[in-house]
Amino acid sequence: MLPWLLHPFREIIPGFSVFRYVTFRTAMAAATAMVLSLLLGPPVIRMLTSLKMGQHIREEGPEHHQKKAGTPTMGGVLILLVITVSTLLWCDLKSGPTWVALLALLGFGAVGAFDDAKKLLKQQNLGLTSWQKMAMLTAISLLVAWLILHFGLRGSATSHLSVPFFKKFSPNVGILLIPWIWLVMVGTSNAVNLTDGLDGLAIGGTLIVSITYAILAYVVGHAKIAAYLAVPFVPGGAELSVFMGAMAGACLGFLWYNAHPAEIFMGDTGSLALGGALGTVAVIVKQELLLVIAGGLFVLEAVSVILQVGSFKLRGGKRIFRMAPFHHHLELGGLQETKVVIRMWITAIVCSILALSSLKLR
Repeated sequence: MLPWLLHPFREIIPGFSVFRYVTFRTAMAAATAMVLSLLLGPPVIRMLTSLKMGQHIREEGPEHHQKKAGTPTMGGVLILLVITVSTLLWCDLKSGPTWVALLALLGFGAVGAFDDAKKLLKQQNLGLTSWQKMAMLTAISLLVAWLILHFGLRGSATSHLSVPFFKKFSPNVGILLIPWIWLVMVGTSNAVNLTDGLDGLAIGGTLIVSITYAILAYVVGHAKIAAYLAVPFVPGGAELSVFMGAMAGACLGFLWYNAHPAEIFMGDTGSLALGGALGTVAVIVKQELLLVIAGGLFVLEAVSVILQVGSFKLRGGKRIFRMAPFHHHLELGGLQETKVVIRMWITAIVCSILALSSLKLR
């Protein structure tokens, strides 16, 4: 919005030409989101507390987590508001990819909010059933997939995948692209959701991956850079850097209040929304396979749950980990919560560096 309003004055007011640069607007979106998060955080916490939106803690979880009971949850509403406002302020309003990313963010966030509200209003830790949640997420994913394909947001060779570390290997999934998009979006959202079990863990991990995909979006949306690095060029993809910048800023601002000891939790409202948006951006910029590397933290957490459940069912109740997801396994092994979080952030940073390095190691 601001670029559209202020750029016409570039010949009158020196310096206004910067509003046409994606890099400048990405930085401003990040800064705006962070400041808004810091300013709106306290009133949102007070509002959720007054509405008695306190988190229920599972009895089967680590015992010391019981003291977190009653901490305001559904803080994802703050994240969604801040990302949306910051993106609309600094993006090109004609950008189709940006509107689709916002749709995924708000759509998945609405499902998460419905789930959170149902748990809290019933005063039980029972929200939507897994089938109900999956049906809603699937409907939104299919809508996003249709919009991506209908408007050609993935550029040419739409159904081809970009494989990390390979220049010329680009498999064509054909008609499987739609279920592939569904898998990426739903899988990423659930992986982020599973990671959201310790103060600051999921939001910090999302911050790191958001910065990574802000860079990737700029790279694939710049014809010369994309050609130099031999990655698929996606027209209009660079504008998603603004969206990812807003997401990174919102995560950083929310982390201020979500760091241990957390004053607010984002709940499914935030975790499903952030995961769904990450998956959508990865699909549009044709770097969904790279998300497995960049989002290695989320993959680790999701795989630990899959292995634990599989082992329990197939091996007569035997477990691989002390508790899943993996962060609980580390906690029960004697590590303090803050040390687990920081070490997993380090893991996320290493994964993101490896993902970005793959652009040159091709």
